[in-house]
Amino acid sequence: MRVLILANSDIGLYRFRKEVLEEFVKSDEVFFCVPDGGFIKEIESLGCRFVPCNSLDRRGTNPIKDLKLLMTYLNLIKQIRPDVVLTYTIKCNVYGGLACRLKRIPYLANVTGLGTTIENGGLLKKLSLTLYRIGLKRARCVFFQNGQNMKLFTDNKIVRGKVKLIPGSGVNVETHRYEAYPPDRSCFRYLFVGRVMKDKGIEELLAAVGKLADEGKKVFLDVVGGSDEDYTGMLAEFEKRNIVKYHGPQSNVHAFYTQTHCVVLPSYHEGMANVMLEAASTGRPVITSRIPGCQETFEEGKTGYGCEPRDAVSLKDAMEKMYRTPWEERRAMGIAGREKVAKEFNRQIIIDAYQEQIDLICK
Repeated sequence: MRVLILANSDIGLYRFRKEVLEEFVKSDEVFFCVPDGGFIKEIESLGCRFVPCNSLDRRGTNPIKDLKLLMTYLNLIKQIRPDVVLTYTIKCNVYGGLACRLKRIPYLANVTGLGTTIENGGLLKKLSLTLYRIGLKRARCVFFQNGQNMKLFTDNKIVRGKVKLIPGSGVNVETHRYEAYPPDRSCFRYLFVGRVMKDKGIEELLAAVGKLADEGKKVFLDVVGGSDEDYTGMLAEFEKRNIVKYHGPQSNVHAFYTQTHCVVLPSYHEGMANVMLEAASTGRPVITSRIPGCQETFEEGKTGYGCEPRDAVSLKDAMEKMYRTPWEERRAMGIAGREKVAKEFNRQIIIDAYQEQIDLICK
């Protein structure tokens, strides 16, 4: 059987869906179409075949470019003739789904989060939901990563067919194995892993760590991830104060989890916060927003602390609370987080969910 995967990021495909790909290649011929972001060879090494996709503008709203993306997908399906297509993220779901409809190819769609255009409301939200309605109309199954997103789509009849709730992208509990909690040394280390952009809460995070430092607390923030928006100047200012270090994209994120005392993600919206799952799997307490997609990843006071989104004061209070939490209690939080993730978010759950739907298609 031929499986085609459409996604908007090779690093995301490799980091969060590697085990899914490994399972597929055991019995299927797997093609993947993504923009080249530096992880193509890693995915090819799993046994998958790369098909370039230079026409996908992940955050753009140019209709001509989007039409070109649709044509790319139509030509790709004609060339490969897949038996089933898996799509991830809004543009792949919309234009990949429409291409599959036109070519009468079964497809499974994944809503990994609503995205900024839907979260911000207005005309772009209405347009995005309309496009989703078109793209998802004939999907054999639409996977959602949190219940609120699934409810929005079903209540508004954006999806009329089969839906299934899965625990995000899951986490590989062996790759992100438990690591001994680090001792308290000269300073308390926080870690942010993710795209450096406003909607991930980077402005509130920098303000909060700056305030803690101003109050005389010995804190340090490591920032890991590619920059979707230009925060070069702001990051440089905090680096001059020796309280922040921006490391850029990193292939070995696990090493950063190992060295930190707490992982922070003050995001505005998430499908499911994979970073929180990886951090907890490593045995690190977390701080994250009380929003769908984040609140499912922790238990207040047991595995981490929550904060209000878009609220630097609430975030600072949560970070200070973690700072003041005794070492042994923080260590226990990490152990409890590891147990929660291993039980509820093991990536094998996602693999089994996909395989079940593909088996139904192949009957």
